[in-house]
Amino acid sequence: MPTLYDFEAWEPLLRVLRAGDAKALAAPGGHLSGRIGHGSWSVPTPPRLPPPGRALQVEDMQDEWDAVKRVQSALTDAGVDDISFAVEMGPTGRTVLRLFTRSPAVETGLGPHPGSLILVEGSVPEPWRRLPDPVAGAVAARSADPALLERTLRERIPDAIGATEAEIAAAEARLGVALPDELKALYRVTRGRWEDWGEDYAAVERVVEAVGCELFPLDEMYIADTASRPCPWRFAAKEAVVTPPEAAVQGVVGSPGWIAFGDNGGGDRIAVDLTPGPRGHLGQIIMLSHEQSIGADLLADSLTDLVVNRCEGLDSGLRSDEAPVVARVNRVSLPSIQAAAHPELEVLSIGVLEGDPLSLAPVIELPRLRTLSAYPGTLADPLEIAQLTGLEFLELGPQEWRVLLDAGAVPRSLSAAAIEVHGNQHPLPIVAIANEILAIWDRPPITLTILEGDLDPMA
Repeated sequence: MPTLYDFEAWEPLLRVLRAGDAKALAAPGGHLSGRIGHGSWSVPTPPRLPPPGRALQVEDMQDEWDAVKRVQSALTDAGVDDISFAVEMGPTGRTVLRLFTRSPAVETGLGPHPGSLILVEGSVPEPWRRLPDPVAGAVAARSADPALLERTLRERIPDAIGATEAEIAAAEARLGVALPDELKALYRVTRGRWEDWGEDYAAVERVVEAVGCELFPLDEMYIADTASRPCPWRFAAKEAVVTPPEAAVQGVVGSPGWIAFGDNGGGDRIAVDLTPGPRGHLGQIIMLSHEQSIGADLLADSLTDLVVNRCEGLDSGLRSDEAPVVARVNRVSLPSIQAAAHPELEVLSIGVLEGDPLSLAPVIELPRLRTLSAYPGTLADPLEIAQLTGLEFLELGPQEWRVLLDAGAVPRSLSAAAIEVHGNQHPLPIVAIANEILAIWDRPPITLTILEGDLDPMA
């Protein structure tokens, strides 16, 4: 089999691309670009429509499937996670294929362009460095009753196999935290191991019904800290920890006091909360949504409340208005940067505007501004960014980055950066800008490999 950097490995895909959009390749300066990884790919082929009355099948796109699988096999052999490409092809079939191998300092992007550039190795955005506030004075809810909880569960699932005290102690040692009495009571009744149920799926359903969630085995409980909720820099940097005074749950990404013990069946984690918000209770039950990277929702005041009263969720007061910490300036949100300026502002995102580009002058002196994302063409003077000395993340269009690079004005406070690309831009100049930014921090570059070959002439 040809290797990843042999033209032959890509030839079937190149033929699929040409058949799908020969017009784009034939246009002056025309190119097609995409990305292929082990578990997904993004290649510019026209949508495949199945015959009326049935869903799309693999055979409806067999040529693309086989061509991509050939490249994925070469990725595996090369030990490469994913690769981006750009192809140019003349009418004679003469082809230039550029392969962009992602640097370990670059996150996977959406499509052919680079994701976030990690300028400081091991760095994470500010919300992922935040610990919950102290909870002095927090007490358990009145509904918390380990004895009632254990008695109720034994009535509902009398044949369940419970954990021994030694197994509970081992779980505490592994987690590095003492389990609350209610959680111990739960696992004394059922330790949640699949082997205890064998092939009896009805028994599994009885446990789920009795507990109110899909229970993790005792040895699969985990601490839902920030490391357990990874998120790409370009999204994570735009989050902020906000805990209103009325919140029952703190608005953090994760906590050493969130003990995840179950799942709602849809990928949302269920946890005991030992670091509640201002209006919460010690040991309350929260849900961490798989669709969000920060915060959690309150399910019940206690584990007893969840099991005995079968609570379906309470109002946590968590995700209230993020202003003034997070501000979005665009044609449907805030009208100006002046309106966004506030001493507590941490994240400023400038989107599509109606009117002239904006000056950053109103936010230059703000002490907490750490993230700036500006849609291409929205800044009157990109060099004003050099005065934002506290930025840890910066997302700009290619032209704005070019201005900063040429002036030697890229803020050295950055831990990560991103290039905002819109439209069908060739990856080559975007990668060049990315490598210039990486070089300032002496980070490994994205590598370029050029392959040339000949296909048949275009029809």
